[in-house]
This record gives sequence, C-alpha cells and structure tokens, in this order.
Amino acid sequence: MKYPIGIQTFSEIINKGYLYFDKTALVHKLANDSKYYFLSRPRRFGKSLLVTTLEAYFQGRKELFEGLAISKLETEWKQYPVLHIDLNAADYRSEEALISIIDRHIRQFETIYGENPKDMALSDRFIGVIQRAYEQTGRQVVILVDEYDKPLLQTIGNTELQDNYRKILKGFYGVAKTMDACIRLAFFTGVTKFSKVSVFSDLNNLKDISLDSRYAEICGITEQEIRDKLDVQVGEMAETNGISKDECYEKLKKQYDGYHFSKNGTGMYNPFSLLNAMDSQEFGDQWFQSGTPTFLVEVLKRNNYDLEQLTREEATADLLGSLDAIDTNPTPLLYQSGYLTIKGYDSEFGTYRLGFPNQEVERGFSRYLFRYYTPASQGQDSFVKDFVLAARAGQTDKFMKRLESLFAGQDYQIAGDAELYFHNAVALIFKLVGFYTETERHTSDGRMDMVVQTADYIYLFEFKLDKSVEEALAQIEEMEYALPFTHDPRQLYKIGVNFSSETRRIQNWKAVER
Repeated sequence: MKYPIGIQTFSEIINKGYLYFDKTALVHKLANDSKYYFLSRPRRFGKSLLVTTLEAYFQGRKELFEGLAISKLETEWKQYPVLHIDLNAADYRSEEALISIIDRHIRQFETIYGENPKDMALSDRFIGVIQRAYEQTGRQVVILVDEYDKPLLQTIGNTELQDNYRKILKGFYGVAKTMDACIRLAFFTGVTKFSKVSVFSDLNNLKDISLDSRYAEICGITEQEIRDKLDVQVGEMAETNGISKDECYEKLKKQYDGYHFSKNGTGMYNPFSLLNAMDSQEFGDQWFQSGTPTFLVEVLKRNNYDLEQLTREEATADLLGSLDAIDTNPTPLLYQSGYLTIKGYDSEFGTYRLGFPNQEVERGFSRYLFRYYTPASQGQDSFVKDFVLAARAGQTDKFMKRLESLFAGQDYQIAGDAELYFHNAVALIFKLVGFYTETERHTSDGRMDMVVQTADYIYLFEFKLDKSVEEALAQIEEMEYALPFTHDPRQLYKIGVNFSSETRRIQNWKAVER
C-alpha cells in the first residue's frame, strides 16, 4: 500500500497509484449545487487535496476519475479556465511578502491569458485576467483559493500588519463578486473564518459549508472508509503491536478519530495522523508534531484563558463560524484550528458542546502548553518520569518537591491573572503525565481546584495565591470536598498549595491524609 503522506495533488495520487479515499461524489455535488463557497477545516485535513481535485475536475481531466464515484455522475466533462491560488507556503511577516506571492500568481495567469500594462493594482490585474480568460476560452472561470487565511494567522497579535493584510485581501477577494458573470465557481478554504473584519465583506455571497452536514465528510476519513480500504493493513499493524485487530481499531479510534463538523455528523479521522500511523505501524502523535500553534498559545495567554474550559466549552454556530471575537474569546480559534471539536448539541438553546477530539490532540496540546505555562523549557521528559513515579507511589513529599523545583528552576514570565496562571500550570502537569485529572470539579457545596486520581491514590488540591496553606486546607474541610470519595478504598490526600506572586514560586504546601 502506497500512502500519500505529504502529497496534496490529486493527479499525482491517481497517476502514481497512491491510496485515495473517494470524495468525488461530494466534489460533484459541490461543483453543481452552488457557485461561491467557503470551507473551514483544521490543518493537515485534506483541504489542499480537495482543491486540486476540483481543479482536475474543472479542467475536464476525465481519465483521472475513472472508476471513481464521479465517473457515473458527470457526462459532459467540460474544460474551464482554472485560477488556482495557494497561499500556504510562505512567510508573511512583512507586507511585501503577501503582495509578492499574489503578484507571482497573477503573473503566472498573465503568461497564459495576457496582460494589460495599464493595470497596476493587484485587484485590477486579477479582474483583467478573469475577463480575458473568459473571453478567450468562451467559458466561465473557476477560482480556487487554498489557505486564504494563512497571512492573517501568521500575524495574529500584529494589529497594524493584520489591518494592512485585510485591506489587501478584501480588494483581491472582492473581485470574485464584481466579476460574477465571468465566474463558474469560486471556492475558498482555510483553517479559520475572518468574516466581519473586512476580508469577505465585499464577497458576502459566500456559502459557508464548514458546519453543513451534507459536506461533513468531504475532508478527512471515516471509520467505514478505513474498514473498506485498510482492513488488511490494520490487521498487520495489530500483529506488529502485539494486539488484536479489534484492539487496533479501538486504539486508532481513540488516538485519531473524533472530529465532528456538524451537530450530528460522523466522526472523522485526521488523515495526516492516520496515514502516518499506518505507514509506520506506530501510534505516534503525528499531527501535533507537524506544526506548532504559537499564535494560539499567545491568544490563550492574552485572554487569561482557563485551560479547564477546554473540556467543557460551549458555543453557538455563529460564534464557531467567525473569529470576530478573537480578542475576547479564543473558542472559535480553538475549534477552527482543530484543538476542540463538536461533542454534542443542545437543540433547545442552539449551542454546541466542545472538547478535545482525541488523545493525540489532548496529549500533544498539553505537552506544547507545558512549555509556555511553566519554566521547564528543558528536561520535560525526565521531570514527567520522576513526577509520575512518585505520584503513583503516594510519595506526596517527593512529587511536591519536584513541583517546587520546577517553578524554582529559572526565571520566567507570568502572563495575566497570576492565580489562574499557576492553576493552569499545575493542571497541565498532571494531565501531561496521563492521570485522571479534573480541575474545578463541582461538588454540592462548591468547586475544588483539582482532583487527581491514580490506581491507588486520590489527591485533592486547593491552590491559593499570597495566602496560606492552612486557608487552603480549611476550605477543603469546610466545603467537604472529600465527601464524594467517602467509600473509595484508595488513600486520599488533601493538599494545600500557596504560590507567591512576588517570587513566582510555590511558597509552601502541606499534605494531610484522610
């Protein structure tokens, strides 16, 4: 089996015999149901492959689709002029970078359809290309824009550059509406949707299919597709890892499945992660290693985001579909970037319940955040090993001293709310080592800061900032946080921890057995 890892061109996948999951029935539907589209999906989810599939279809390359679903649906195979613009592979840290890459694309189109020396602005040149392509071929033009938002994502936090980029992209993308008579289809993809911040304000006729159940499976891989195409290979992977085929399917599901793109949609596997796992025959964290969400971490810290919210966020469809509130609410960015996904839907209030899609994302995100919420930029693996062994053994003194040393190790910056910052850091540490961890667990009388459960021990934590461990322990007693575990045979420890905002360290702590 040849896995198309890193290959995003439909024609290459077909011509060289790589594995292909047939999405062409949906491609045909998309191409013939409407005219202007927008699709948001996380990175490494097959957006570029979809774009090149549309490109091949509109170029009339019938031979590439033999044996696929679309071969029974399409009868005409007309050839249209296709203008494919890919904004993915570039560094947009300067305004000139965006202008340069758009100029490069337009020049490529101008070598085919000619140019007008009088046209100087990018938007005017784009209008000219569309007009001439339409007149010369007698066919309407297909516009495909892949990763339209890459310049904006790379410059989150740089207000001046973002404003400049919005103005440039607004004029460039708005051309699609002004040239409606010359356009057969316009399709935009990206990770996020910047809707009311001018990017698409001139192109307000886009049909957003990001949460449309009819197109929920257009990118990604379903479990049924795996069973249909890769059942033999899953069996081989199971044998390699010393488990049964059913156990292998279950482990693949927990690791890579769980993305939902509509309220009742089928769970989707991340194709990049799944194919890498099948190729290597190992259950690695593939997706997270392929990119670093630095911009996302900065947004979380800037908004004083409580990381406990990651497992119980709620949002409306309008909020999920826009980044307008990014300065006050990072939830849409977390969802659109693929770190959260739809877990349920409340029809009464029209809200989506969100959470981590799978273990790969939860574990990878925790590891990445660990570097930003603690001063442990080095030695993370050794810290985790020592910490987990001590916690498993009930050695509170040992793992709390490890925790003390972590914050005392070097200078670092606390961003925003200091108490929340320390709380986030400790919660990440326990989540990172794989224990069952809950922060702000509700009880009948209140919310305990954190409970950590291992096979033999339960740890109840209460954190204070610039107060005392006695106050923390008193709160555990007064609020009866241990009550839910009255009949639990495991050893329970109540741990009060006090942080100092001045020294940015754990000032003191105390553990009391039940």
